Amino acid sequence: MEISLDLLLPRDAASVPASRKILDAALQALGVEDQICDDIELMLTEACSNVIRHAENGSGYTVRATIQDLRCVIKVIDSGPGFEPDEIPVPGPSAERGRGLMIMRMLADDVRFASVPDDGALVALEKRLRYGEDSIGGRLADVRGADGR
Repeated sequence: MEISLDLLLPRDAASVPASRKILDAALQALGVEDQICDDIELMLTEACSNVIRHAENGSGYTVRATIQDLRCVIKVIDSGPGFEPDEIPVPGPSAERGRGLMIMRMLADDVRFASVPDDGALVALEKRLRYGEDSIGGRLADVRGADGR
């Protein structure tokens, strides 16, 4: 099973809940466990919010989500000035910068960043999925069964 969503969004605060609701609807329809859905929602919120706050050059951005069997990969792509994630300090309790990156790193199973100065940034987040018992997604992801057929 593979489900792909490409959202081309304006760099506007209203795009954040829109992207969350669209991806969450797909995950819920497949029967992904609530805690996993919550983690994905928060990771996506942080990645999109960073674009809204920091990608000054671009008027829009892309959220590309792929649900493939037991994993979800989300790519948030902007055309802003880019950034160096290793240069952002680990945030303290009252820090204004870096909290979103820390949250994404804590919740995702894998996080990758790519940045081209003055040409944009890519944040790629991966999360392993768990499905509820007798869920549609669980049945679709397990089509081949234990014997590989």
